[in-house]
Amino acid sequence: MKNILLQILESYNYLNDLKDKPGDLDIIKKESLKINGFLKVISNKIDENKITHSDFKPLKQKFKNYLKNYSFDQEIETMALLYKEDMHRVKNMRLKILESLGENTMIADIKELREKI
Repeated sequence: MKNILLQILESYNYLNDLKDKPGDLDIIKKESLKINGFLKVISNKIDENKITHSDFKPLKQKFKNYLKNYSFDQEIETMALLYKEDMHRVKNMRLKILESLGENTMIADIKELREKI
């Protein structure tokens, strides 16, 4: 569990540190897919009864809500065809993804839980 949370944070930080250069859309797509995959694993495979920290259950719900409400796959695919070299649009996509991950303090909660387990 701790390693999965670490990988989510690493992908988030990698997205956060991008400098908006050509080719970043491919990186954004890859990191976004990794994050979503890890969130799905935690949401679907890890039983909250096995993680004794009281912070896990609300965080798992945040993961489920994120997966339900945010999907950037189609937008990224469309951008890849039309605006791959438009750094302003690529930057805006990256910032939207980061904003959605930070919503409801999800990233802060991941950091906090990771330190506790």
